[in-house]
Amino acid sequence: MKLNITLLLFLMIAFTVSSQEEHPEEKSNIITYTPSKLLNKGQWDIKWFNNLYTQTESTFSESTEPRETFFTSTVDVFTGISNHNNLDVGLLLEFRSNAINGLDASEVFNFKNDPLKSTRTGFTSFAPAVKFNPFKQVSNLTIQSAFHIPLVKNESVKNEFGNDVFLDQKGYTFQNRFLYDYTFPGDEFQLFAEINTELNFGDKEDSFANDSFVLAPSLFFSYFPSQKFTVLVLAQHAQRFDIGNDFPQDYSVLGAGAKYQLSKVVNIETLYTKFVRGSNTGLGQTFNVGLRTLF
Repeated sequence: MKLNITLLLFLMIAFTVSSQEEHPEEKSNIITYTPSKLLNKGQWDIKWFNNLYTQTESTFSESTEPRETFFTSTVDVFTGISNHNNLDVGLLLEFRSNAINGLDASEVFNFKNDPLKSTRTGFTSFAPAVKFNPFKQVSNLTIQSAFHIPLVKNESVKNEFGNDVFLDQKGYTFQNRFLYDYTFPGDEFQLFAEINTELNFGDKEDSFANDSFVLAPSLFFSYFPSQKFTVLVLAQHAQRFDIGNDFPQDYSVLGAGAKYQLSKVVNIETLYTKFVRGSNTGLGQTFNVGLRTLF
């Protein structure tokens, strides 16, 4: 009898181990669905991302300046429409709230549109977008193209002190993001690379950015202590080339962040970056938080 029970327990354990080997733990969304991953047909990807940039330094002076803070909230919605998982369509929405002239950084969360008092807020642009895989043999290389249409009437408005209160650029932007990721064997480390390009155009007097081209490569390196959690570091450089606007610009950014899978469909991310150098730019820092749902 004891021999039969022992044999039964052995068979049960062997079956359980065999089942686990045949059905390994499913990868989490934060590992699988990088920005370069395309969706299944009918699948939805909705991301709400919030960026708070604040500065008291810039390359325009050598001393501390009155604080300027710019809050940007974006919603990116994509869905897969291809039976072969090679085409997504989407819509990008942007809302901004800015405060200058030494106001506290928290002032942007009052969402006041009072240019005379150095605050501006409102929906500033929307963009239809597509994401596609140009090479079938390289499934983890994708391109996201978007055409940004401005909603702002005036890029800048004078405040009571005669300073320009900026909201967002008044011009059209054709943006292409080249996205690539590589997950190392073991699923503990992941590399993500992006080259972002932006062609800005419109009336030259409407925006500082019109008639310029931006090239911005970025590199992210992630470590996964577990399937549901990752920490990452990043480096980015952006270069604005003058093609008629007389405002060349460049800056370099370093940062770190983390992501956590809250549930099967929801994950949260945080990110901090610091502008470490540049020309014709602020030298501030950003605080970021985002929520993403995949279903």
